[in-house]
Amino acid sequence: MPSDRSKTQENQRQTAEVSKVIVGMSGGVDSSVAAYLLQQQGFAVEGLFMKNWDEDDGTDYCTAIADLEDAQQVSDQLGIPLHTANFAAEYWDNVFSHFLEEYRNWRTPNPDILCNREIKFEQFVRYAETLGADYIATGHYVRRSPIAEGREQSPENLEESIKILKGLDSNKDQTYFLQAVPKGKLARCLFPLGDWQKPDVRRLAESLGLTNHRKKDSTGICFIGERRFADFLGQYIHDQPGAMTDRQGRILGQHRGLHQYTIGQRQGINLGGLAGRPESPWYVMDKIPANNTLRVTQDEADLAGTWLRAREANWLQPMDLPLRCSAKIRYRQQDQACVVSLAADGSLLVRFDHPQRAITTGQYIAFYEDDELLGGANIQTASSIF
Repeated sequence: MPSDRSKTQENQRQTAEVSKVIVGMSGGVDSSVAAYLLQQQGFAVEGLFMKNWDEDDGTDYCTAIADLEDAQQVSDQLGIPLHTANFAAEYWDNVFSHFLEEYRNWRTPNPDILCNREIKFEQFVRYAETLGADYIATGHYVRRSPIAEGREQSPENLEESIKILKGLDSNKDQTYFLQAVPKGKLARCLFPLGDWQKPDVRRLAESLGLTNHRKKDSTGICFIGERRFADFLGQYIHDQPGAMTDRQGRILGQHRGLHQYTIGQRQGINLGGLAGRPESPWYVMDKIPANNTLRVTQDEADLAGTWLRAREANWLQPMDLPLRCSAKIRYRQQDQACVVSLAADGSLLVRFDHPQRAITTGQYIAFYEDDELLGGANIQTASSIF
């Protein structure tokens, strides 16, 4: 057990005095254990199951019905009420529409980050307030800094001192996905699993007899499920085939449509056995919308870039720029040293100490100082060293 878990729990017990918390219950083991831990800490706990997608209900592509059944079973076992809310319209307008628009503009979006900002920490917070909640809680592997001693522990004054820290389980840390959530929303949220390792969470769930203790973690996006991504996207965006070239502009074949590819992609390029070419993998190097060309390479060094520009910055603490910190341009990436400065057009200019592989427009960059999440921004343009 983590050595500082008892201190965190004691801090949350103090917070729990006559506090009502609504836990986002997904039907998975993480949110189930989060609800149990808060219950043990003295909170008045209730659950909320959020339905965010109406298409394909009850099919292999979307497991919402089964997930709701799991959430209800756990809630019954814990003896807590379970509310349900349908945010499908908000999800379509604020997440999925943006997802499609980004692909139409040949970018690669991250709907998980938008879902956290627009649904889990916006619609969820609003709905929980109508239920009389003092706090919301999720099963994210994220830590929230302790409340300053001597201060009244109410949601209204937390925003001044709140800090979001990486979860202690480095394999599960999910701070990257919270980078776009405004600080005021995060101040209303508790993260009971921040000090836990995932195997310990499963063991606790099993010891409690929770029916979902062996349930697999959800991966990917509900609206895509087990379908081929290209097939799903083809329902909404028409393919526009074009030339596939090498770095020197020599035509090697034809691509299906620029929206079907992302920078650094290796699978699905379908180039092989080309005369005079080595038998080594091909990678997507660049997309050129002006002439509908996909450029590919067999040299991974061509994917490296040393800087990027980002917009829509969301800072969780006041920041003086330029700033030396570390950053991630994708989930599970190791922290990368960089300098962040303010460009003349108001965007952020990020220069890395070392070249980064496949910097991708439309994705997000998260900024850190040691374990603290400082904020994040949306990647607009990126460099290449070729």
